[in-house]
Amino acid sequence: MMATRATTRLSIFPLGGALLFPRMALPLHIFEPRYRAMMSDAMARDRRIGMVQPRPLPVHDGDEPRLFDIGCVGRIAQFEVLDDGRYNLVLEGTSLFRIVRELDVTTPFRQVEAELLPIADEPEILGIASRASLEIESRRFADAQGYAVDWEAVSRLDDESLVNGVAQIAPFDVAAKQALLEAPNLDDRAELLVQLMQFFGRHDGEESVTLQ
Repeated sequence: MMATRATTRLSIFPLGGALLFPRMALPLHIFEPRYRAMMSDAMARDRRIGMVQPRPLPVHDGDEPRLFDIGCVGRIAQFEVLDDGRYNLVLEGTSLFRIVRELDVTTPFRQVEAELLPIADEPEILGIASRASLEIESRRFADAQGYAVDWEAVSRLDDESLVNGVAQIAPFDVAAKQALLEAPNLDDRAELLVQLMQFFGRHDGEESVTLQ
């Protein structure tokens, strides 16, 4: 008989274009009243927030946007409460999750039942050729976009931090970002990053990359 996988209750922060990966950090500024309430609730409970992207589909007035199935749990590692009640915080990614179902709640913020996905004990490692290809394409991409980058510091990053860091900050659209999040392993994510940066470089006049 197949064992039932354990699930957990998560308060979620739907935010398009904002990716979080396990072992990575994400700074956030919280200002909407419902997400300030979410912060207060998280601090009183387990300091966890589920980061997930809304699907880029039409939404009728009054309806909440549909969510992608996969997101990342973030633990509140640092926070600052501003005088007007807003928050500055840093989330540390702990694990990816898959939404099982959205819960019917009375809180102003959305909550889900989620399955936590396994994470490797140690960071993943790229092959030498994959690392070199990613660094070359990242330099070309940054130069084309006019980004100032400390390449010496970049060269000291471990493979996982490099790949996931580029995936988090790259200006791709929601679908492309989600594909990066859901890539089955680090090599696949690095390969997809290179393809997206090459595509973006050939469409400099467009506002975002659209992944079909």
